[in-house]
Amino acid sequence: QVQLVESGGGSVQAGGFLSLSCTTSSGRSFSSYAMGWFLQVPGKERRFVAGISRSGSVTDYADFVKGRFTISSDNAKNAMFLQMRSLSLEDTAAYYCAAAPIVRDILPFDYEYAVWGKGTPVTVSS
Repeated sequence: QVQLVESGGGSVQAGGFLSLSCTTSSGRSFSSYAMGWFLQVPGKERRFVAGISRSGSVTDYADFVKGRFTISSDNAKNAMFLQMRSLSLEDTAAYYCAAAPIVRDILPFDYEYAVWGKGTPVTVSS
């Protein structure tokens, strides 16, 4: 089973830019998984942010990040990315990388994400 490690979180001012990365420390190739990013604020449920199919040909975004965030993947490098721009205070959260072991080259349902990283914090300040 793939093991996921997020990086790239940090502190940024509102309106700024951050790029998150998700890589694997061991296990199967990313090409065997659909991948996604989720966020969680303390005391609240985890929320879907963006997803990408196994081949990278299909992507989806939560409405609150459309036009601001871009998800991409590089299966040859076993890496997935989330570029975040025009960040707002409401984007402050822990961001988690997730993998869904689905066969078809489609986006999974949220419940199909079976492997999770430990998260990376993003703090947006005014």
